[in-house]
Amino acid sequence: MVVPELGPLRAARPHVKRLTDALRPSLAHTASVVKPRLTRLTSALRPGPGRSGPRPSRTWYFTASAATAGLALAAGAVAVAGPFDGAGQRTAERDRAVALTLARGADHDGGGTEAGGPDAVPSAPPVLRGLGGVAEPAKSGKVPPSGIAGVLDPLLADPALGDGQAAAVVDVATGSRLYGTHSGQAFTPASTTKIATAVAALSALGPDHRLTTRTAFDPDTGELVLVGGGDPTLTAHKASGGWASLRTLAAGTAAALKKRGVEKVTLSYDTTLYSGPSQHPIGVNDNLAEVTALTADEGRTDNSSSGPVTRVADPAAEAARTFAGLLKEAGITATPPGPSKATGRATTVATVSSPPLSDVVERMLTNSDNDIAEALARQTALASGQPGSFVGGAKAVAARLTKLGLPMRGASFHDGSGLNRDDRLTADLLTSLLATAADPTRPGLRPVLTGLPVGGFTGTLAERYADGGAAGLVRAKTGTLTGVNSLAGTVVTKDGRLLSFAFLTSGTTDPQSAQSALDHTATTLANCGCG
Repeated sequence: MVVPELGPLRAARPHVKRLTDALRPSLAHTASVVKPRLTRLTSALRPGPGRSGPRPSRTWYFTASAATAGLALAAGAVAVAGPFDGAGQRTAERDRAVALTLARGADHDGGGTEAGGPDAVPSAPPVLRGLGGVAEPAKSGKVPPSGIAGVLDPLLADPALGDGQAAAVVDVATGSRLYGTHSGQAFTPASTTKIATAVAALSALGPDHRLTTRTAFDPDTGELVLVGGGDPTLTAHKASGGWASLRTLAAGTAAALKKRGVEKVTLSYDTTLYSGPSQHPIGVNDNLAEVTALTADEGRTDNSSSGPVTRVADPAAEAARTFAGLLKEAGITATPPGPSKATGRATTVATVSSPPLSDVVERMLTNSDNDIAEALARQTALASGQPGSFVGGAKAVAARLTKLGLPMRGASFHDGSGLNRDDRLTADLLTSLLATAADPTRPGLRPVLTGLPVGGFTGTLAERYADGGAAGLVRAKTGTLTGVNSLAGTVVTKDGRLLSFAFLTSGTTDPQSAQSALDHTATTLANCGCG
């Protein structure tokens, strides 16, 4: 049995005024709750990764923000981060930050509020130099590692966390491990596996890589082939949200065919990019469609874009049938589609490409999207000379992480999503993955951090941390299977240090209680001043 990730994604509206009006009551409440903690709020500033051309080689900075918890997360960085996630992850952070700034906030670049306006919340000074540099001294003084143990040990002993626990905490700026208990012991990680998949995919393909779906036409036979490129974000919705559109591909194909004087075609579809079984070992499940190189809207049977839902039996065939209907609307008659393979005689007619891989990774992490995770594992395999299959993906992910010098002892991969209960990861590996993603010499891995759900705001943490004093301070990937609960991500402490953490459990009997216990542990880490 698979337990769905808790806390569905809340999409954001694009216009600040409407957002401010809608959020004014909750913003006032949030401000009153977190007012005593304003000076220790921070955001991970992300210099927007260039969507084309070489990336600048420069130090990445984490600076403090002044706003209610999480409302100023990446207010400036998000604004330059390129196309926003269709489900609203980065848009939500930016608009909520701007909404609050208009009401009561100071400009972090040194400006103030307008004359006659409300007093500005005082800006906090930077608390971290560039990663790898020297952090500002903590006002409360550094608590030794034994102090962290005194805080975390009792929390991890909570019976709600089952009969087995592992944990690790690492100072991101220095790379030193501040806490560990059974941190080298391998546990079933559930969806925290997606952190490993994200690091491997970005390492293998680069953040600017795009996944392309195309049509190829053979003039001798009149066959038009819809060729799947493994893009799990391809959509047939009228509003594409910035993702590759099957409608755009149909319109471009029809226009190109008409220029050739072609109005009737034999339609086929090609899924040969991937190999091996298309069905995950868990079988038919609402959390994942058949893994195929051609799919539209993840084979969902409703208009959802995330979360569990019944899927079509054959996503590739369904996408091809939808494409045939779109061609007909554009004036091209097509036969009922069947499987085939584009030959060397066929020439490309039209293409559509996904946004950069950085955006795809962020969507995968924010929504805990299993379909994207399995596609990224296969893409990693293909880029590494492995077959595009479950086995090939698992081998490629492990090989990429080994090449990065990560602690792989005990690790075992069997898929990219973490739905396979045979997957094994350690707390040491998870914290090392996060610290590596923050490495200033590896800017291409930064989407692993920016894609993590934000406590109280986005993705699978949208409905968590709202009342615990850590909203906006915890960014973490959740993991939930029957008897398994995990949480791994980053947290900003009260003394301004950025820590990576991983909590793994086994033998849990109440997922809600286990989730609450993990949230309490992460919140305590944020508030303990023990960085």
